[in-house]
Amino acid sequence: MKKIITSLLALLGLAACGQQGYENTDVNAFASRIEDYDVVLLDVRTVEEYNDGHIQNAINIDVKQDGFIDEAKSTLPAGKTIAVYCRGGRRSANAAGLLVKEGYKVVNLEGGIMAWINAGKPVEKNESAYEVDRFTTQSGKTVSIHALVHASMRIEFDGTEIEIDPVAKMGEKTIDYASMPKADYIFVTHEHFDHLDTAAIKLLTGDHTQLITNQRCTEMLGYGTVMANGDILQLADNFTVEAVPAYNTTEGHQNFHPKGRDNGFILTLDGLRIYIAADTEDIPEMADIKDIDIAFLPCNQPYTMTVEQLVSAARVVKPKVLFPYHYSQTNVSGIPSQLAADGIEVRIRHYE
Repeated sequence: MKKIITSLLALLGLAACGQQGYENTDVNAFASRIEDYDVVLLDVRTVEEYNDGHIQNAINIDVKQDGFIDEAKSTLPAGKTIAVYCRGGRRSANAAGLLVKEGYKVVNLEGGIMAWINAGKPVEKNESAYEVDRFTTQSGKTVSIHALVHASMRIEFDGTEIEIDPVAKMGEKTIDYASMPKADYIFVTHEHFDHLDTAAIKLLTGDHTQLITNQRCTEMLGYGTVMANGDILQLADNFTVEAVPAYNTTEGHQNFHPKGRDNGFILTLDGLRIYIAADTEDIPEMADIKDIDIAFLPCNQPYTMTVEQLVSAARVVKPKVLFPYHYSQTNVSGIPSQLAADGIEVRIRHYE
């Protein structure tokens, strides 16, 4: 009788698998399957969920992002079984169904990673490779600024992803933009190689990404929203951007960043004002920049400012918090003490 019941259960399982096209397994069976060389492990949650804890060796592709299938087909080998999971099993079941339609053999973890954790199975976390500073807006929203490299930063605000001058490689440092969410907005200040990187832009661009830059970059890329010095865009009810001048003034340096070509940007996020100066010296127009909470000022002559120029610019702009950036090999360690009496908090991050 026991053999008959076991056989019936097996047949029922096969029938259910046949109806949906993929196999549902419990934690122990799933753990056994992913030990197989011919099985690829896929986490279909968001990047944030993945970084907070995932099964070792899992690839992350968010099933809810635009272009899930296209990314899956370009990433997952067609001849291997895909072992898929999410938080509780619903998103992974959806992903499994989509993958089956593309010809993949799929195994789905019932109960998701929560069942995995409850069974005492191990997970690993991705500690952020980048320094993160967090600020609070006037209505209590959080703005997170990730220091990536040189002039590149990632800003998170109220579910909005903002990338500034994304560049995938500077010297020996590589930025893994493929692991980051698609950007809602990409701002590019000008066309120099350490600010404009078409490969990084491609990795960050989704169906709804808006690229905002100067005239020269749109000519080079063939697309983008053009802003000139003085322009203001209302991007959302609580998000505006203003383009401001950024240029060289020192004799013999003006050809690096001629007046009127490049943009600095002032982002206002729910009242929090962030000034990203771009490649500039301490120009007269800085006197018109008011009520700045956070400023990013560059420091590497001959292309931008000396330390002395940066200190002078900070005293004009008067931000509450100052980040020296774009500083390459310039020694910026003395800037905090120089501005201590001015009431400006200086934070040194890895913007070499």
